[in-house]
Amino acid sequence: MTRKVALYYGLMGLVLAGVGVFQSWNVAFGIANLCLISAVMALGVNMQWGYAGLFNVGIMGFTALGGLTAVLVSMPPVQEAWAVAGGDLFLSFLSLVATVVAIVFARRAVPPIARLPVTVLLIVAGYFLINRFFVPATERIEAIDPALSGYLGGLGLPVLIAWPLGGLVAAGAGWLIGKIALGLRADYLAIATLGISEIIIAVIKYEEWLSRGVKNVTGIPRPVPYEVDLVEAGWFVDLATRLGATDMAEAASLFVKACYLVLFAAVLAVVMWFAERALRSPWGRMMRAIRDNRDAAAAMGKNVKARHLQVFVLGCATCGIAGAMLATLDGQLTPTSYIPLRFTFLIWVMVILGGSGNNWGAVLGGFVIWLLWVEAEPLGNWFMTAVTAPLPGDSFLAQHLLAGAAYTRYLLMGAILLLVMRFAPKGLIPER
Repeated sequence: MTRKVALYYGLMGLVLAGVGVFQSWNVAFGIANLCLISAVMALGVNMQWGYAGLFNVGIMGFTALGGLTAVLVSMPPVQEAWAVAGGDLFLSFLSLVATVVAIVFARRAVPPIARLPVTVLLIVAGYFLINRFFVPATERIEAIDPALSGYLGGLGLPVLIAWPLGGLVAAGAGWLIGKIALGLRADYLAIATLGISEIIIAVIKYEEWLSRGVKNVTGIPRPVPYEVDLVEAGWFVDLATRLGATDMAEAASLFVKACYLVLFAAVLAVVMWFAERALRSPWGRMMRAIRDNRDAAAAMGKNVKARHLQVFVLGCATCGIAGAMLATLDGQLTPTSYIPLRFTFLIWVMVILGGSGNNWGAVLGGFVIWLLWVEAEPLGNWFMTAVTAPLPGDSFLAQHLLAGAAYTRYLLMGAILLLVMRFAPKGLIPER
C-alpha cells in the first residue's frame, strides 16, 4: 500500500512538472494551488462519507460560508455604514435574541396543547419586530456609494485569521443543520443538504448589505506580497537576477504563487495529520462500525446520531477552511461562482476516484481531478483541431466539433466516474 501511494503521488508530481516544462511554471503553480484547496475539500467530504456514510451534497454552501468569513474578517469596515445603521442592526439583533428567549420560555410555561399556536404567534411577532429595525438599516447601508461600497465591510484583521474562523463558521452552520437534517437517511439527507446549500448561497448572493451580493467584493487582502511591490523591491530583483530570470513580472507572479503553495501545503498537512489521527483512533473505528452497520452499533450502546453530528461538523469545518483559502487566493468573493451541482459533483468525483474512506486517496483524487478539469479544455481543443484538420474549413462537422471542444471536461468527468465505478469501485487507493 505504501509503495502504491508513493507511486501515484510521484506520477502526480511528474505530471505537474511536465505542465511546468511544456506550458509554464506559472500555470503549473497555479494548478497546484487549486489542487491543494481541492484536496482539503475532498478531505472534508471523505470525513463525512468515507468515515460515516453521510451523503452531503451541500458542500458549496459551507465553502461559500468560508469565503464570506474571509470578507468579514479581513476587509476594512465601512465606517459610514456603521454610523448610519449600526444602532438599528444592534436593535434587530436584540429583537432576534428576545424572540428566541420568549419562545423557549413560552414552550416551557404553557400546556403542551398550546405550544404550537403560541410558538407560531411569537415567531410572527418576532418577525415583524426584527424587520422594524432590520429593513431600514439594510436599505441605508446599500444606498452608500453602491458602485464601490454598499455593505458593512469587515473587521480589518489579517486574512490568515479568517481561515480557521471560516472553519468555525461553517462548523456552526453544520451543527445547526445537522441537528435538523441528520435524522434523515441517504437520498433524503442529500436532498435536504442540497436545499440548505442553495439557501445559504442565495442569502450571500442577495443580501448586499452583508456581502455586496452579485456586485462582488474585490481586493481581499493577501497573506503574501503583491507582484507590483516585488518588482520594485531590490532584494527580489537581485534574487531573481541571480536565478536567471529575465522577466521580473513573471518572476514576481511565480514567487507569489510559490508563497501560496507553501501556505496551502501547510494547511493541508495539518488537516491531513488530524484526519489520519482521527481515522486510526478508537473514534475512527467506531465511526466505520456505525457506517457499516448502524443498527448493530446502536445495539452496542453507541449514540449514532451524536457521532454523525460530530463527523458532519468536522467535514463542514474542513470545507469552510477551504472556502476561505479559495477566496483569499482569488482576492475576491463572487457569490455567483458557487454553483452547487457542478462543483459538488466535482468534489465527489475526487473522493470516489481517490478512494472513499482513505485520506491519502481523497487527496490524490483532489489533485488528479482538478488537473484534468483545468487541462481538459485546452487538450480538447488540440484534439478537435487535429481531428478536423483534413476537413474543409467551412465543414459543418468541423465547426460543430470545434465548438463542442469546450465541453470536453464535462464528458471527461462523466467518463472517469463511469470507468471508476465499473473497474475500480474502491478507488485508486482503497480503504484498508
